[in-house]
Amino acid sequence: MSLFISTAYAAEGAAQQPSMIANVGMIVVFVAIFYFLIWRPQSKRAKEHRSLIESLGVDSEVVFAGGLMGRIKKIEGDYAVVEMSRGVEVKVQRSSVVSVLPEGTLESL
Repeated sequence: MSLFISTAYAAEGAAQQPSMIANVGMIVVFVAIFYFLIWRPQSKRAKEHRSLIESLGVDSEVVFAGGLMGRIKKIEGDYAVVEMSRGVEVKVQRSSVVSVLPEGTLESL
């Protein structure tokens, strides 16, 4: 049976289990890495987006997630009526706003 596989023998004292402190320390290190690389930046972006949505007002020029641009004409709760061009108004969710453009950007395009 051991023609192709050599027999392995365990040396005495070579098989030591890692301590409990080392295991807990490794978990703490992984949680810290996830916190600083994933959770913290994501919560920062979410907080910035919330403040952007709350700062929207009438006549703000905005860009939406789909790339459309327009000027806010009316705000109705979680929705905003946006004028895309003269006479074309669309109702969109306020949370779909990606950024606010400087005043006069739409006229210069």
